[in-house]
Amino acid sequence: MRTLLRVDITVPDTGDLAERVEAWLAERAAQGWEETPTDDGAAVRFRVHLEDGPPARDFAAAVGEDWPDIPVALDTLEEEDWGAAWKEFFTPIAVGGIYEILPPWLADTDTEGRAPILIEPKMAFGTGHHPTTALCLEAFAACAATGRLVAGKRFLDLGTGSGILGIGLAKLGLTGVGLDIDPQAVWCAAENLRLNAVDEAMSLAVGGVGAVSPEAVFDIVAANILAAPLIAMAPRLAGHVAAGGVLVLSGILVEQAPAVAAAYRATGLPEPETRTSGEWAVLAWQ
Repeated sequence: MRTLLRVDITVPDTGDLAERVEAWLAERAAQGWEETPTDDGAAVRFRVHLEDGPPARDFAAAVGEDWPDIPVALDTLEEEDWGAAWKEFFTPIAVGGIYEILPPWLADTDTEGRAPILIEPKMAFGTGHHPTTALCLEAFAACAATGRLVAGKRFLDLGTGSGILGIGLAKLGLTGVGLDIDPQAVWCAAENLRLNAVDEAMSLAVGGVGAVSPEAVFDIVAANILAAPLIAMAPRLAGHVAAGGVLVLSGILVEQAPAVAAAYRATGLPEPETRTSGEWAVLAWQ
């Protein structure tokens, strides 16, 4: 049984401090985190779970070095205890009017006609609770409503994490591939694909956009990563979108959205549709 390191970062809810810590985590905690207010409402607690070992300890040390005035608490627990904690935290959520995100132990929940997405909350980013993920699913729902996403089309899910975005597209009848540079994320995504019975509709591989054949094009390309790499890969990523296709980019702070949009306009794309949730934005080209 694995031992996990739990890192609790308690950030006073003053100014934009919590937003800056969240942006810092987005670059260093690809497996995701829990974000809840403290009981008195005076602070926000960010909780990260990592397999205990040198990388996890380095992460904890980096928190202390970069945020010396913020309280950080470390604890270790067995994986089964961590799973029990997730059962208390993970609640079903409806997204975009067409999806219902559920943990496996609530698989029998009546979703009232919405497509169920079952996500095993392990060590990969993407349970649907974070705005970057939910915004992408909302963009998919909007595209489906206008007929831009229909069964039989092909997708690329770059930075697949838990596989949730690819699963959402597969639930609409699309087929495609999910890529992630983190082997652990790909392992988690494979389990979630099996849970959702879409493992034949979506293949997985370890890698980034460089792993995609230069001539390959997709009807929809989704990338929930970070602003800087999205800007850097703009010419390559835009080139993988088929004529008349859809591009959805997330993992972008609101203040970063103009720079990301400009990088893709430079490839010949028009101005994107922008959706926001709190400090996060998603850019979508239909």
